Amino acid sequence: MRPLTPFGLVLHRDGSWAHEGVPVRNRKLRALFDRSVRYLPEEGVYIVQVGRFRGRIEPEEAAFFVRSVDLARGVVALSDRSEEPLDPASLRVSPLDGALLCTVKRGLVPEGLPARFGRGAQAELLQAVEESAGRLALRMAGALHPLALDGEGAAR
Repeated sequence: MRPLTPFGLVLHRDGSWAHEGVPVRNRKLRALFDRSVRYLPEEGVYIVQVGRFRGRIEPEEAAFFVRSVDLARGVVALSDRSEEPLDPASLRVSPLDGALLCTVKRGLVPEGLPARFGRGAQAELLQAVEESAGRLALRMAGALHPLALDGEGAAR
């Protein structure tokens, strides 16, 4: 099987799609692309897979987006319709614009893959941030989890 090459489909950091520079405006097509994103660990590339079609995509920052947060269970719902445990230690700030990112899909690759918080999910998460002993902490699943973010946007 020959390696997949990009075919002009870009996933922007705001979650919008474009094909060869033209925004994808059809809501149903965007939703189909969102839930069809896959990562191929053996090739180290992201694709959309719709039926038998597989095409390599170019994510601007992350290919998965956090759509909602269930803080009681400690899980996030992702754009591909999967749920993942939220690792508070993986929370970091995007150097592009200050949005939150976390690490997901550790079952695919040990270091995991980035997921970017949508505005609503980020607002949900930030409502559960408290100050504890002079530091920020996330209240999740009945416990406080210290948040170690530095000014560069990476977890310490």
